[in-house]
Amino acid sequence: MIKINNLNKAYGKINVLQDINLHIKESEFVSFIGPSGCGKSTLINIIAGLDKATSGKVLVDEKEINGTHTDRIMVFQNAALFPWLDVYGNVAFGLKNICKDPNEIRDKVEEVLRKVHLSKFKHHYPHQLSGGMKQRVSIARSIVMDPKILLMDEPFSALDEQTRMLLHNELQEIWMETGKTILFVTHNIREAVKLSDRVIIMGIRPGCIVDDIAIDMAHPRQSTDSNLFYKEELIFRKLKVEIEKVAKEELGNEYNFEKNHLSWEHNNTMGGGI
Repeated sequence: MIKINNLNKAYGKINVLQDINLHIKESEFVSFIGPSGCGKSTLINIIAGLDKATSGKVLVDEKEINGTHTDRIMVFQNAALFPWLDVYGNVAFGLKNICKDPNEIRDKVEEVLRKVHLSKFKHHYPHQLSGGMKQRVSIARSIVMDPKILLMDEPFSALDEQTRMLLHNELQEIWMETGKTILFVTHNIREAVKLSDRVIIMGIRPGCIVDDIAIDMAHPRQSTDSNLFYKEELIFRKLKVEIEKVAKEELGNEYNFEKNHLSWEHNNTMGGGI
């Protein structure tokens, strides 16, 4: 469905992405993980049509993308809701540009609000919602447009762990029900393994694909599933190499990952703050 061929991105003399080649099948859930600055968000923005590659191509269903389109919708870290609109109005906002039948709009909005468990809050305004509820509205606003591809750039990073876990389960349910293709940027190893069919590990300076790891386990998944730990450990070991590169560039070659006692637990965020 998505083909990325020999993609490169530079800002002036700085190479941000180099030789990105990737094929993603329809209905796959693919996560991108890597140190800060490796180009994950840049790559997602290029696929969304919000940025342009310096060279190379991105094709969706064999057609080269040219700018934004309703077949590719982005969910950002910040929910970015309209404060003057209630939940219903925020979710319906984009839909009104492509659908003129008020009954159809109402049915679609109410259906998607049920999926994200916000039907009782449809007349609430953003300032009356928790952070997790705002992000549900953002997701609802995206899927009501019925895109082929849902692009998510660290959508849960600002949320507490309990809220994040709840939204993981809801996102899994939505994905399994709708069959959307989802590209998901994260710094969290456990999040990536729990949600994804594949985890793409990216290296830094310039950003490149280091590994493509299949998570071949049935959905829905629970964070406590011991079968996921092996994949988490595998991703951690590969990601550790890239994080060491960043640390050595900043702190010198004498830096040693083990000596500096950078501990890790499966739910830690790797690369955050680097």
